[in-house]
Amino acid sequence: MLHFTHVKVIYLYLLLAICTNSQDSTAIKVPEYHRLPPLREQAAIQDAWRDQRISNIPHILQKYGVDAWLMSQKEYAEDTVFWSLKRATQFSARRRTTQLFFANATEPIKPVYTWIDNTPEVWESLLDVLETQDPKTIAVNVDAEVAFSSGMHAGEYGKIKNRLGRKWNERLVSEPMIAVECIGTMVKDRLPWYRKLQETAWAIIEEGFSERVITPGETTTEDVEWWMRSKIQELNYTTWFQPSVSILDGRDPFENLTTSDQMTTINFGHVLHVDFGVTAMGLNTDTQHLAYVLYPGEDESDIPQGLLNGLKNANRVQDIVKSNMKVGVSGNEILKACLKQMESEGISGRVYSHPIGDWGHSAGTLIGMFNLQDDVPVLGDLPLLHNTYYSVELYAQYFVPERNATMTFYLEEDIYWIGEEEGWDWVYGQQKEFHLVKPPLSDLFRVQGL
Repeated sequence: MLHFTHVKVIYLYLLLAICTNSQDSTAIKVPEYHRLPPLREQAAIQDAWRDQRISNIPHILQKYGVDAWLMSQKEYAEDTVFWSLKRATQFSARRRTTQLFFANATEPIKPVYTWIDNTPEVWESLLDVLETQDPKTIAVNVDAEVAFSSGMHAGEYGKIKNRLGRKWNERLVSEPMIAVECIGTMVKDRLPWYRKLQETAWAIIEEGFSERVITPGETTTEDVEWWMRSKIQELNYTTWFQPSVSILDGRDPFENLTTSDQMTTINFGHVLHVDFGVTAMGLNTDTQHLAYVLYPGEDESDIPQGLLNGLKNANRVQDIVKSNMKVGVSGNEILKACLKQMESEGISGRVYSHPIGDWGHSAGTLIGMFNLQDDVPVLGDLPLLHNTYYSVELYAQYFVPERNATMTFYLEEDIYWIGEEEGWDWVYGQQKEFHLVKPPLSDLFRVQGL
């Protein structure tokens, strides 16, 4: 038999549920899933992007005062840059794949040469072209610090030096910004599809952080992670890292947790965090969002004000970072400007933003790292490039009176370069409201054992 108190509670929640449902018609547009085109069409799209990127290489070489750029690799020992310049139907380098690019090719020399060979003839052909064009400097990817510029394997480098001889060895140089800018520059035609990937990532998060997936008191954070992985597979996408779902309770969600810690059960009133990305068509996204698990019958007006203020604080840090990202300025200088402005506005937090695109953590300068908030050696000293994508990744701390605790609000969104006057903008959007898990009234009965 139902106790009078139970009846009263149920009645009140029914009224609240009715009010909540009446407000749903004014909800903001829900992000949509985007299906990928057929594989053949994808390949044509990606190859068009590749051709645009290759056409920009002479300009990059001219910018850094280098006459030629030489890459060479064997199957399964590819140079990092290979993956940004290959055709969509290439799954690895074949035999020995050697590529030579010129800054100012003159007839009869072409601006781009590619040899796929496993005989000594490749070196004879390479030497013939070099003798004809006579480049004074030839860049090779052997930098000791920048990963994207150090892709030539030691054995291949030794082979090249042995085959080219002293004359050409003296002209080999390392210029790390060539590979960085080649990989980091996003051709304009990529943006429409990058938006679709980003919206798809939002859509997966939106559904994953909802009552369609989460049953408070039963669903674990690991359940949601694997639901997201399954959804990615269902859409024929993939990902570059395992989704990470956590309950924000004062612990660092990125620390190495044990299996038992990962099996954390989600419940009413929890603040959820996800770090998530999708991969398709040679592009990667990176997103961190927050959600709130309502009690049955509640709506967004019932979210504690302290949590809303914390999210708003993190949004402010996002805007600070975006506004301080000046092309040509180093990541370390941008980091210093961001932290100074945060301090002046009374905001405590950290900034650790990175380039994205061909790789999840792609080529370009780093604006802080999670554990490096003074400066980032080498990578933080690189200049910020235009025509690239960035993940604005950070956190802000805020004291939440309703929890009597200082909580950390983690956010991450991808941005793209518009132009000199406009600067940067969000690829899809900026999370300004919590995703909401809205349990049905039946969950109240279940929890109360009715």
